[in-house]
Amino acid sequence: MKKTLVFALGTLLTFFLTANHTANGCTNFLISSGASADGSVMITYAADSHVLYGELYFRPAKDYPDGTMLDIYEWDTGKYLGKIKQVRHTYTVIGNMNEHQVAIGETTYGGRSELRDTTGIIDYGSLMYITLQRAKTAREAIKTIAELLNEYGYYSSGESFSISDPHEAWIMEMIGKGERNTGAVWVARRVPDGYICGHANQARITTFPLENDKTSISSKHLDKIFDPVITTVYAADVIDVARKHKFFKGKNKDFSFADAYAPLDFGAARFCEARVWSGFNKVTSGMEKYLPYAMGEDFSVRMPLWVKPDTKLTVHDVMEMMRDHYENTPMDMTKDLGAGPFACGVRWRPLTWNVDGRTYFNERAISTQQTGFSFIAQSRKWLKDPIGGIFWFGVDDTYSTVYTPMYCGITDIPWPFAEGNGSMMEFSDESAFWIFNQVSNFAYTRYNVIMKDIQKLQSGLETSFINEVPAIDKAASSLYEKDPNLARTFLTNYSVSQGNRTFEAWKKLYAFLFTKYMDGNIKEPAPVPEGYIYHNPKLSQPGYGEEWYRKIVKETGDKFLYKGHTGH
Repeated sequence: MKKTLVFALGTLLTFFLTANHTANGCTNFLISSGASADGSVMITYAADSHVLYGELYFRPAKDYPDGTMLDIYEWDTGKYLGKIKQVRHTYTVIGNMNEHQVAIGETTYGGRSELRDTTGIIDYGSLMYITLQRAKTAREAIKTIAELLNEYGYYSSGESFSISDPHEAWIMEMIGKGERNTGAVWVARRVPDGYICGHANQARITTFPLENDKTSISSKHLDKIFDPVITTVYAADVIDVARKHKFFKGKNKDFSFADAYAPLDFGAARFCEARVWSGFNKVTSGMEKYLPYAMGEDFSVRMPLWVKPDTKLTVHDVMEMMRDHYENTPMDMTKDLGAGPFACGVRWRPLTWNVDGRTYFNERAISTQQTGFSFIAQSRKWLKDPIGGIFWFGVDDTYSTVYTPMYCGITDIPWPFAEGNGSMMEFSDESAFWIFNQVSNFAYTRYNVIMKDIQKLQSGLETSFINEVPAIDKAASSLYEKDPNLARTFLTNYSVSQGNRTFEAWKKLYAFLFTKYMDGNIKEPAPVPEGYIYHNPKLSQPGYGEEWYRKIVKETGDKFLYKGHTGH
């Protein structure tokens, strides 16, 4: 995610997204069908940026006349890049999931800067949403991406994509070929069934099977991508381009995409790979052997591209993977001095800072204050497409957001999450983004206390949604057999009502929290005794806690030692 964009799809279709990409924003996890408790495929995405306005995009299906051209504007800046041919029919897209349960997320790793092609027409953001409007499966999405880049050129820097459908999840990594060299070099790999994958702004695909392996094909044979035996696809010149630029000199079988195009360094490990490690660590035992790698201390034992979780993951488990400050690890952000007296897991930027000529850093966790929106896209092969795809959507910090279900077959979205309802410099008290930010930013002032009240309501809402899904599925499936449009109307009413329910609950939560915790106090209601008109609430003033007071004494000595009478 990066900066403001205006992405026009046809005459009237315009995407607005604000983001400010750095080399360490955004986190994705990919959950294969065999690694999920119910057999669904899931991908996650935290779109992190200090200027990203979190909203739910909605693009209805549309038909276009022959010869229609599509204007492309860079997703980051709104810069006009050129025109491409529009297809006759586009699919409905809810957020980052289309009506066929195909979902796409991304993280930018940058990589070799000399490979950027500023003459390319399609940037990575446009690529995601154009592909979602054109692809019915993950494999078709990979083929669409490759063909678009081959015809129109790739404008952006190095990028990792998560691509899923009801059957499979794929990780696809790409980078340009250099100025005025149309296309991109890339590798796409299917996550093995029973495994999970992740990426967080560092290229992760190293070596991969080449075309002489029956499971792998190059882009020369893209039509074979639909053969289920194929689990790896790559640009035919991915090794040649690396050799040309002297990024690689060895044998083809030893070629590593990540090492050639995005060499690992301390920052890539500690700010990026560490997030993947922490998500894996929540659900997979034995990850401690990769801790030195994640901390940027020792790259000799490299973390694998995918791991097998100890138990199959529910959608709630995956939500919890997105909520992390490295708790209970050596990088725990709630424990160091930067956490302040109330164990706050966020850090104000800059990420790195200097003291006496030496550079220091803050940790960069999965959960961070600058998230615009995040999601868990859940695709379920045993249900009809409009019912099978659930786009669990949340705005603001993943640690305090509420993932609310939006079925992929809906025909409208809840107003509090809609585009045009406020912006990054336009506050709206009807906007979920602003209300969630009110709650989280107030929580940052007394984190370890206020967060408990937030998590109570968060858990209650998400649990109720998860528990309701089977009944909603059943009712929608019954309606679908009679009339698919009735099913879509039913799912739309449900999704919109739950979005509104979440928004109203959070608005009330902010009022409750501000009343209870303002001025550093904690107030609880107290009964009015008989004979009183009113009675003050029960008041507690827990202060900063003994551990923090000891830090103050250690830092200041007797500066604040009280020398007067202590009888009151």
